[in-house]
Amino acid sequence: MNFRYLVRLMVVCATWLATSLHADLVNTIAQVKPSVVIVGTFKATNSPRFALRGTGFVLADGSAPGSNLVVTNAHVLPKPADEDPDTALVVQVRTSGPELQMRTATVLEVDSLHDLALLRFDGPAVPGMTLRDSDTVHEGQSVAFMGFPIGGALGFSPVTHRGTVSSIAPAALPTPSAQQLNAQAIRNLRGGSTFDIFQLDGTAYPGNSGGPLFDPNTGVVLGVVNMVLIKNTRESALSSPSGISYAIPSKFVAQLLQRRQPK
Repeated sequence: MNFRYLVRLMVVCATWLATSLHADLVNTIAQVKPSVVIVGTFKATNSPRFALRGTGFVLADGSAPGSNLVVTNAHVLPKPADEDPDTALVVQVRTSGPELQMRTATVLEVDSLHDLALLRFDGPAVPGMTLRDSDTVHEGQSVAFMGFPIGGALGFSPVTHRGTVSSIAPAALPTPSAQQLNAQAIRNLRGGSTFDIFQLDGTAYPGNSGGPLFDPNTGVVLGVVNMVLIKNTRESALSSPSGISYAIPSKFVAQLLQRRQPK
């Protein structure tokens, strides 16, 4: 085979593959976007009345096309000490158009160890995302995640980032000295409750917490982006925290769902 022809063929194939992968992500973003919500609080006497606390995503409930269930990080929820009877937990969802609609939300389950929470919001159902077993995820696998970075400073349009799973590693690392242990790391180590998380080479920001980590080709959920709990445990030994991002594997979301099933 002519060498120049072979090189030309390789360039054409590479271009086709890159174009195909890009098209897959474009289609997947359109599929995922309606399921990604803003989690926050609303108080009529505040200015502004709505305060963004993080991202969440609607999770498919059985075979129904829509759902009222939202998964987010537990740390996104207001702390009990900060609860105010005049302040409501809410989510903002997209309906048929670009406009956001505010819905009151209720906490159904909380998994403090894995920093996960399951909510239910009022009103009509919204298209939901499906889970995939995170034990099938491998290092080097392409992923994407969507959310509202920097607390909505960039606006209330969801932002998508693409990256790879750079490592699957324990959530908590041993520290060189007791002075560098934080409270969360101590609780995890004392309870023998370390678990594996996904380390990502894509950059997430505050506000991305609770957003879905998903397969860029199919849109199935592989994990939940986490910007607080994991950094507090894994990077507690660092004087300058890194820009590395993390995600909680989706198998812990599946376990959270099982807890609400009738016994």
